[in-house]
Amino acid sequence: MAFMRAQRNLSQSKSPMKTVNLEVGMPLIQQALSKFGIELAAAKQQGFSLVKLIHGYGSSGVGGEIRIAVQKRLREMRDKSELRGYIFGEDWAVSDEQTWKVIRTHPELKQDRDLGRRNLGITILLL
Repeated sequence: MAFMRAQRNLSQSKSPMKTVNLEVGMPLIQQALSKFGIELAAAKQQGFSLVKLIHGYGSSGVGGEIRIAVQKRLREMRDKSELRGYIFGEDWAVSDEQTWKVIRTHPELKQDRDLGRRNLGITILLL
């Protein structure tokens, strides 16, 4: 009985957003894009409605190759209706209309550590 109650509490507290870090292990662009595809499919299968994608901004500070490749892939996916949309990290703030819609639907995301920080190294995916 206690196990069932604990399991129910876990499912009720599940965040609507999965975090995927593409920077781990300093992968090449193709490796990062492959991991992105695998993790996106898993997030959809697991029932997440949002994914926080950590792609980094590049060690030089002028925009990394993984970030550029991921953003290109996201635009292609959106154009093919493979995902609802995305919010780049620089727009992930309550002052952004699309972000505000997400926050109204999922108020627990007001606690997200990147919200309002203009983090160029992340993108929020709307599945």
